[in-house]
Amino acid sequence: MSAAKKLFRLPVIHTEPEEADPKPKVHTKRREIRARSISVRRMTRRELEIGKLLYPETVYWKPKQRKDCKGGPRPCPYISCAYHLYVDVSPRTGAIKLNFPDLEVWELSESCSLDIADHGGTTLEDVGAIMNLTRERIRQVEVKALAKIEALTDIETLRQYAEERLGIPDGECIGKR
Repeated sequence: MSAAKKLFRLPVIHTEPEEADPKPKVHTKRREIRARSISVRRMTRRELEIGKLLYPETVYWKPKQRKDCKGGPRPCPYISCAYHLYVDVSPRTGAIKLNFPDLEVWELSESCSLDIADHGGTTLEDVGAIMNLTRERIRQVEVKALAKIEALTDIETLRQYAEERLGIPDGECIGKR
C-alpha cells in the first residue's frame, strides 16, 4: 500500500445497534445560566436588615454527621450544610454563590455532594453537570487538590527525615500542626 493510501484511509463504521447502557446518562450539555455570586460587602445595611427580618435565624435540628442524613429526605432541605450543592458560602469573604440561580432547591436532581461520592467514581462531565461547572474547571480543581495532597505527603516525609536522621524531636519539627 502506498503512502498516499495510508494517509487517506477511512475508518470502518459499524452500524450495528448498541446495547443499552445500564448507567443512566447525566445531561452533559452546558447550562445556559451560570452561577451567580452575591457579595455581602456590597449589600447595604438596609438590605441586610430586611434579610434578617425575612429569614430570622432559628434553631432547628440539622444533621451533624453523615450517618444522620444518609436516609434523610432528598433533595436535601438543609442548604446551610457544607455539602449541599445549591449554595456555597466563602469563608474568607462571606460571599454567597448560587450554583443554580434558575432552579429551586427541590428541583435539583442531586443536592448533596456526599450522595454523589457514595455512588462511586464518575466522569468530569457528570461532575460538571451536577455542579454547574465546565469539564475543564473540574479538571483544574482536581489537579490542584492532588497537588495539595502530594505536598502534604512531601511535608510528612521531610518531618520523618528530620526526626530520624537529624535527631530533631517530634515536638520541635517546623510545620507541625
